[in-house]
Amino acid sequence: MDIRALRYFVELVREQSFTRASERLFVTQPTISKMIRSLEEELGQPLLNREGRRFTLTDSGQVLFTRAQEILTQMLQLETELADLQSLKGGRLALGMPPMVGHVYADLIRTYRQRYPAIELSIVEYGGRRIEQAVLEGELDLAITMLPTRESGALNALELASYPIQVVLPAKPHWRERACVNFPDLRDEPLLLYTQAFTLSDRIEQACQDAGFSTLVAARSSQWDFLTAMVRSGMGVAFLPEPICRRLNPEGLLLRPLFPELSWQLGVIWPQGRYLSRSAEAWLALCRELQAE
Repeated sequence: MDIRALRYFVELVREQSFTRASERLFVTQPTISKMIRSLEEELGQPLLNREGRRFTLTDSGQVLFTRAQEILTQMLQLETELADLQSLKGGRLALGMPPMVGHVYADLIRTYRQRYPAIELSIVEYGGRRIEQAVLEGELDLAITMLPTRESGALNALELASYPIQVVLPAKPHWRERACVNFPDLRDEPLLLYTQAFTLSDRIEQACQDAGFSTLVAARSSQWDFLTAMVRSGMGVAFLPEPICRRLNPEGLLLRPLFPELSWQLGVIWPQGRYLSRSAEAWLALCRELQAE
């Protein structure tokens, strides 16, 4: 059923005149008459009782008039919503990031909200492994995570920033003397790592293997503040990105750079070859602004 034919029919009934309806629709009277006949043929039922230039609705015509008004209202609403999405006056964005990343990009999130207040922003905190999978499966529109990803062939990435990883040590005399920490120095140290859902844990364990030893993991946690509390208690050593280290209470802790340096490289990821919503494109544009600064 042609939506234009419904519009012509509704306008005709409202105006109760072919002449006035044609003027409102900017079409000729024969065009309206042709559309009404096509509707009647398609439905197999008369819609109008014609009495010269006057007409009344048949029962079928009354039903169609009622339903057609609802359909046209819904179409108008659809057009409005699509226009709002195009102009970013509506829509939603599902954004993923590991728990540590939120602290680093809180200002970016605030700027996005200020610029596009009508977009519903949903932020999900996962470890790096889960984030990559959620983006690939379409659960998330895009995410900020540690680069490079394991799924580099299926994901696009825009690098945002890179920070050094520091060793968080208990404040013991033999660590105070060191200006930096080499990975072999940690051979016999219990390590306090993020859970295995976090990409950073993979990088730390791989670096230990490259240095010739297997990691001795004392405990794992998804919370950086809990990891540092365990370091302060003397349970072992942890590894945190430099921006997170700036947030620590230094009492009972020592922070030392790693040698060779291990970087926390952050970037935005999104799936290759998949349609990106206007809200997601707006997020990427904002990230590129940050990158250009």
